[in-house]
Amino acid sequence: MKDSLQNLKLIQFLRACFRSKIIRALIPLAILVLIFIYGRHEVQSINLANILNELHIKPLHVLFQLIFASFLAVSVMSTYDFLIRKQFKLDIHWLATFRYAWIANTFNNMVGFAGLTGVGLRTFLYKKSGIPMKTMGAAVLFLSPILLVGLSLLGCLALIGILPVEPVFEKHSWLRYGVWGVALYLPFFLLMQRSSLFAKWFNKGNGKLPWKVVMASVGSSVLEWACAGTLFWLFVFHDSTHLPFPPVFGVYVVAAIAGIISMAPGGIGAFDLIALLGLQTLGVESSRALTILLLFRMFYFVIPWFIGLVLAGLELCPSRKQWREIMMTCVNTTRNTWIRFWSWPSRFRLLNDLGAWLLGKLVFASGVLLLISAASPGLINRLRFMEHLLSLPIMRLSEQLSVIIGVMLIVISRGISMRIRRAYLWTGVLLLAGAVFTFTKGFDYEEALILLTVAFILWISPTRFNRESVRISGKSICLGAFLALILSASYYIVGSNMHPAIVQHLPTSAQQWVLRPHNYALTALSILMGALIVIAFVFTLRPSRYPGMRPGQEDFEKLTQFVAAEDGNLLTHLLYLGDKNFYWAQNDQILIPYSRVGQKLIVLGDPVGNKNFVGAAIQEFQNYAHHYALTVVFYQATPEYLSIYHENGFKFFKLGEEALVPLDTFTLKGKCNQNLRTALNKSEREGQTFEVLYPPYASELLSELCQISDEWLGSRKEKTYSLGWFNEAYIQRSPLTILRDAEGHILAFATLAPSYSQHQVISIDLMRHLNDTPNGTMDVLFVRLIEWAKEQGYSYFNLGMSPLSSVGENQNAHRQEKLARLVFRYGGYWYGFEGLRRYKEKFSPEWHARYLAYPAGIALPVLTIDLIRLVSRQPD
Repeated sequence: MKDSLQNLKLIQFLRACFRSKIIRALIPLAILVLIFIYGRHEVQSINLANILNELHIKPLHVLFQLIFASFLAVSVMSTYDFLIRKQFKLDIHWLATFRYAWIANTFNNMVGFAGLTGVGLRTFLYKKSGIPMKTMGAAVLFLSPILLVGLSLLGCLALIGILPVEPVFEKHSWLRYGVWGVALYLPFFLLMQRSSLFAKWFNKGNGKLPWKVVMASVGSSVLEWACAGTLFWLFVFHDSTHLPFPPVFGVYVVAAIAGIISMAPGGIGAFDLIALLGLQTLGVESSRALTILLLFRMFYFVIPWFIGLVLAGLELCPSRKQWREIMMTCVNTTRNTWIRFWSWPSRFRLLNDLGAWLLGKLVFASGVLLLISAASPGLINRLRFMEHLLSLPIMRLSEQLSVIIGVMLIVISRGISMRIRRAYLWTGVLLLAGAVFTFTKGFDYEEALILLTVAFILWISPTRFNRESVRISGKSICLGAFLALILSASYYIVGSNMHPAIVQHLPTSAQQWVLRPHNYALTALSILMGALIVIAFVFTLRPSRYPGMRPGQEDFEKLTQFVAAEDGNLLTHLLYLGDKNFYWAQNDQILIPYSRVGQKLIVLGDPVGNKNFVGAAIQEFQNYAHHYALTVVFYQATPEYLSIYHENGFKFFKLGEEALVPLDTFTLKGKCNQNLRTALNKSEREGQTFEVLYPPYASELLSELCQISDEWLGSRKEKTYSLGWFNEAYIQRSPLTILRDAEGHILAFATLAPSYSQHQVISIDLMRHLNDTPNGTMDVLFVRLIEWAKEQGYSYFNLGMSPLSSVGENQNAHRQEKLARLVFRYGGYWYGFEGLRRYKEKFSPEWHARYLAYPAGIALPVLTIDLIRLVSRQPD
């Protein structure tokens, strides 16, 4: 018998067609033909005008409810992906998992073909994120049998009468067999998953699935179909008489089963026909039933698919940085083409030369204009025209969106004034959106033209907006929140108080276009409670934090190589403390060390490197700081570089003088050095010894030095930035001098800091001593250090800064320097300015001026406070 059947030409032909996939393609086509035959009469009875009218009058709050329910119904399908993420331990972020699930599920809903679309997209997306094909193949096999389990369970509920669908079965009895076929899949699945074959194919050979995983699989599928059915009922509930949930849900289950069996894209045709017939059995008119189906498909299939299409495009498009470069290239190309063709805005220099400050005020005024326009009534004729063109709910939504955009423009205008690049881009988008919404809310083309004009002025001024971010203080956030509160309250007060006066002068037919007082309240509340401040401040004004990074070991190695080839300065050794950032300018030919305090980048000393490149390096560093709305200040600048600072727009304030002892003329002879000789003689009689040690140092020695340092500090805190502090790694980089008593105990120690200037200068750095050391101990240590440096061939020994020394002595000095002179003379209670100068004078030094170079716009008292904060920072 079998051989006879195989010899039949018809059987051979069908087998050949199946192998060539012709029958698989013809099955959906045949089903669509049957659907057309069955549904032709229903389609011919549709009144399209009634459908459009139903869509036109749907209330706004219902639309919001349906949008939220649709988003939830589509989102729950991601539970499948989270299930395979946990089961197969996929190293994918949960947001990426949700994104991939949305793309795969919405495409699968729209295109269908028995789930093959979702399988292909999942495999592609996860492979793009580094998941091996072998793992994804097993994950897809694991997921495939789960998808129908929930629909099968719901089919069982329909068959036993919990979901009443008998009227549908009675009118179309052939549907019962399809539901039975799908309902039998659930017990088949439960039996199949306990088999060894299932474990081999669908669980990577890891044995039978735990019941917890099985229940999670069933729950995911049930949740998907239950949410979709509930969404379908919501559309029926809001569009027709309030039908009960079970029969409507049952109609959806039967229609969904018909759509699955058809294998047509999105179940189109089969699902729609069965749903249409089922709703008619519940007493819903055909035109209303079709309206429900159109809305359901639009909200559950089409709109989520468009969102998935955008997400899929973003997955395939270049990175954010590349995308931004492409956008800016397009904008600049368009602008340059416009200028070449029309020879303007170069003809209108006033527009192009508008300052960022004035542009910010224009954006602020645009936001105020949107709020005033939304709070005041529109013209009746325009409102009537727009209602015919759009619909009242869309006009109301446009009005609320224009209010929100108005508040955002007001808050974001600060970013325009501060020349933030991201604020420039966001403002352009908001102005265009505001023009659209103010037009659609009431045909207010005047306001739209004003917003487009401001957007045009911004478009022709892109070079002014070159800052990456700006620091947002808590004060600014509070002011922004207070501003949003004031704007919201003003909008509510103006709108609600104007409402009675407006309504009494309007005909009854026109009163629908005027918002009720509670509508103003809801809109104002949405303004206040929305994410406007977050968007404006976090994403716009500070899109990326200032990227300053502390140096690591590689940076210190690079510094060592650099100062070996280039001369350093008296402060270069302090860079090894690790509390300064390094900015390499002019192709690594210039090093600018700095620290940030507040909105300022404080550079320590002069730039290090070839002096011929310093001017260009300073400009490069200023541009770098400008990108983040920061200001550059040079601390302890030397006179040799003042002309370069002046050319770059800096003012100067004399900080004091640095004491450099010329070693070729240093002597202990003479009456003025009697005290130094006396201290040395006493030290020798007491058996004190001086020694210079070189790294590496033993841990025991460093531990003893640390105890001396802690005793010397007492309750005081270490100073930083321009001063060294006790740091073992830092001490290991330089020579160490020690003064011991006759018993070998350490009385005092000092670290030395080379200047990396061809053995010209060496500086004393960290100085510490015991509290009970004899008088004159530090004099002895200094004299021994100076004598040792002279023996080593150095030219100068640096005793360090004397703050405010010789500042403001001239009667024509600046007011600030005269004030500093008073602090120098009478501020000994807080700091021994004058006493420190007198002490260093004992060693007959040469005094070299040091300056503070700062931009003209900075208040010197504020800068002084920032410098005190910087020097007083606690070491890391």
